[in-house]
Amino acid sequence: MFLNGIPFHDRRFTEAEPEKDGRDYKTVINPHSLEVLTAKCEPSLKEASAEQRYQFERLAYFTLDKDTMPGKLVFNRTITLKDTWAKETQKGA
Repeated sequence: MFLNGIPFHDRRFTEAEPEKDGRDYKTVINPHSLEVLTAKCEPSLKEASAEQRYQFERLAYFTLDKDTMPGKLVFNRTITLKDTWAKETQKGA
């Protein structure tokens, strides 16, 4: 079974003040602000419900999207997980 869309939203802009000094905000749009993934999932997710939260591969928690249809599951990320390992590897660099 496949998940046909997992949207990952990041910051919309690459800088905190996109219109600082009168510049055009379009010059600092984050090209990675929306990423949609397609993935395999366990057959048990056929029974997924909107009221439940699901954790995928230690990435984040997700909920079922209203655009889900039979055979086309769509989940939205609701909460990211802390990545303490990334912080530890940066300390050693």
